[in-house]
Amino acid sequence: MIRHLKFVGIPTRDQDQALAFWTEKMGFKVATDQPMGNQRWIELTIPGAQTGVVLFTPPGQEDRVGTFFNGSFHCDDLEYTFAKLSERGVVFVSGIEKQPWGSYARFQDPDGNTFVLSSR
Repeated sequence: MIRHLKFVGIPTRDQDQALAFWTEKMGFKVATDQPMGNQRWIELTIPGAQTGVVLFTPPGQEDRVGTFFNGSFHCDDLEYTFAKLSERGVVFVSGIEKQPWGSYARFQDPDGNTFVLSSR
C-alpha cells in the first residue's frame, strides 16, 4: 500500500538555474540527474525528509512555470530558517506571518514559482 509521497514536481524554464537554487541556496541534494527527452530528470532529496522534488516540466505544462506551488515546506524554526535562507539570497515575497494554525513566509525560486515555508 501507499507509504509516502515520493516527490513533487517543480516546473522550471532553466534546469541549470533551478538546480543551482535548490542545491546551493535551499540545501537539497541531487539524487539523480539524467537525460530525459529534451530535458533532464533531476530528482532532489530534502535532508531528513522522505519526500523529494523533481525539477522537470512535462511537455504541454510550460504554463505552470511561475505559479503558486500548492503545498508547503516545513521547518522546525521558521525565524532561524527564514534568516539563514535570506542570507543565502533566497527572495521572500512576504515576511513571517503568524496565524492561529502556525507561522509561514512565502518565497520564490528563479522561475517565479511561489512557495510557502511554514512551522507550527
